[in-house]
Amino acid sequence: MVVLAAAMLFATVSLTVRWVELRPLGIPAQVVIARFLRSSTMAMADLQRVVVIERLSLGQRRSIKVVLHTGSETVECEPATSAPLSRVDAQALTDWLSEQLGQAQVAVERQTEVKRDFLRPDEWWAPSHTAELWSVPVDEVDGIAAQRGVESYRYTPRANAMYSPGTSVTVYDPGRAYEVAEELRAERAVGPAADNTAAPGPAEGDVTDSR
Repeated sequence: MVVLAAAMLFATVSLTVRWVELRPLGIPAQVVIARFLRSSTMAMADLQRVVVIERLSLGQRRSIKVVLHTGSETVECEPATSAPLSRVDAQALTDWLSEQLGQAQVAVERQTEVKRDFLRPDEWWAPSHTAELWSVPVDEVDGIAAQRGVESYRYTPRANAMYSPGTSVTVYDPGRAYEVAEELRAERAVGPAADNTAAPGPAEGDVTDSR
């Protein structure tokens, strides 16, 4: 088992893409794909599409990946968390790749993947945290969740099951709860603006005699 695990780890590491280089810049004719043990070269004519994939969780970037598509294979390049590419703006990277690959007529697109499969109940939000995010009292959370389609889950924690079997806890789906927080923030921002634009002027016929 140890040998098998070591062999699988070695195979995974050896196939991991370390970096991708366009040669030469400006009008590249080939793509160099460097792995830990060897490098390979792909002709620009074989490259059909490049996709920049940005993964988000609760509005925050979690990772970014560049995928090269040819007619026969797909090459994924995902930088380590500490690598400079992991901090590059996804749209800026997409624009740069479009500029570099435009003359070769290689399509470049950007995609966003949003995490929604939060582990229930460990990663779901308690009413206090949800109320803080929504800027509402805790006792209003359940009503807003029901009104806005936020899934909730009621369960009895292990500690309570032993010492307080009748005590249960309600938690809320973080993905939808975060979207509701954005909706509420936008609605509150529109409210004061609408009030200002709707400020009444002098009533018709209400004329002040200046004499």
